[in-house]
Amino acid sequence: MTEHVWSYKSTSGYLAGTDLTGYKVEATDGSIGTVDKHSDEVGDTYLVVDTGVWIFGKEVLLPASTVVRIDPEDKKVFVDRTKEQIKNAPEFHRDKHLGDAGYREELGTYYGTGAPFGGRPA
Repeated sequence: MTEHVWSYKSTSGYLAGTDLTGYKVEATDGSIGTVDKHSDEVGDTYLVVDTGVWIFGKEVLLPASTVVRIDPEDKKVFVDRTKEQIKNAPEFHRDKHLGDAGYREELGTYYGTGAPFGGRPA
């Protein structure tokens, strides 16, 4: 099961109801973009990150479990993956994948414990 992947870690500093839209997102090796959409539904919590020019203007979907720290003062979200790990995640298309259970499972496997695609924390 990959359900734990879709929840914030208790140590992340996330407070329910906080809107993270507009926050900068920092990978372990640098900035990857800005939060464009944020869901905090129980068991289905994620960030949609607009990567700008970093990966040719694409968006990426990050499960909440990748968030290790939130800095509300600087409006930054820190994730425990490298830029390369995020870039190599299954490709995300908002219109096609947001409600797709199969994509959610594939992404959950990639970012979850024991991920076969190098998705584990660096």
